[in-house]
Order: sequence, then C-alpha cells, then structure tokens
Amino acid sequence: MTDHYFSAAPHSAHEDRHFTFGFAGRTLRFQTDAGVFSKQHVDPGSELLCRCLPEDLAGDVLDMGCGWGAMTVMTLAAHPAVRVTMADVNARALELAKTNLALNGMTATAVLSDGFSAVGGLFDAVITNPPIRAGKQVVYGIFEGAKAHLKAGGALYAVVRKQQGAPSALSFLKGIYREAEVVEKDGGYWILAAKI
Repeated sequence: MTDHYFSAAPHSAHEDRHFTFGFAGRTLRFQTDAGVFSKQHVDPGSELLCRCLPEDLAGDVLDMGCGWGAMTVMTLAAHPAVRVTMADVNARALELAKTNLALNGMTATAVLSDGFSAVGGLFDAVITNPPIRAGKQVVYGIFEGAKAHLKAGGALYAVVRKQQGAPSALSFLKGIYREAEVVEKDGGYWILAAKI
C-alpha cells in the first residue's frame, strides 16, 4: 500500500531532515521526515496563509491537518498570545509537530484526529492547508466541520491552489458560510476566508 501524507500511520522508512525558516522576525527550526506533506521545506501556501492572518488574531485557533506543525509554529511566532490546537490524522506528522513546537520554545495542544472526529470545543479561527489529494469530499468535509467548530464571529482561513479547485472551493464556502472571500492571491495560491 502506498503511503500518503494523509495516511494515519505511514510506513515509509524514516528520512530525518532539519532546516530553518525565517518568519515574523524569527528564525524557526524544523524537523521533518518521510511520509509527511512538504517534507523538504515550508509549503509556500502555508506560509502565505499565515502571512494573511489578521493582525489582531486572538483567542483559540485550530490548525486542522497540521502536518509537521509549520502553520502552528508560524502562527505562534506572529501571534504568541493565541492558544493553538493542532490536529492531524497522521501520527508521525503529529509527533513531528510536537517536536517542532519544542524546538521553537512553543506550546500547543495536539490531537490525533481523522478530520474533526476527535476535536472538541469551539474556536475563534480555524486554519487549514487541506489535503487536496485526499479528494474533494474530504476537503469539503473539513470546511463543513470547521463551521461547526467556530465561535460566533469566528472565521475559517484556508489555502487552495487555483489549479486544484480554489474557485469551486470558494463557491462551496459561499454556500455554507455567511460570507466568504479571497483575501490574497499569489503564485497560484488563493487564501480563502469564510465567516459564520
């Protein structure tokens, strides 16, 4: 069976990688491995999403599909007062996310969860670089799950490449949220914001 970054338990042989990345005036340290998304570098879409988060971001934030923790770490670098919960179905990725928090002197709550199945509580914001290769049903399920886990006035922030369905994702969000818009387009990536 072929491993995917959205596999619950990747069996790929380990390939430890270490690198640094500059964000929000900090040099962030990361460790990655085989069997995870974007193992060689911070994904440009994830970076763009984190750069587009509101300056006044506050409260409880959920990083859905957190992978090895890039967006959680970047979010905490730029908004150190927020409380982040990070969730992923991939156990190897979630362990790496915990490691990367420690490497950067940060803390967050980690939840091993297939989508929202093990996620409790409500959040002021949900951020996601959804697993496009898992299929539209999974991605749209994340969008619907986010709506059910947002506090009043909360917002979903998602990154989707135009060629991988960003226009249809925006249309779907407009159909289930009070409002949805494109807040940034760069390098083929669309940052979508949807509010309840």
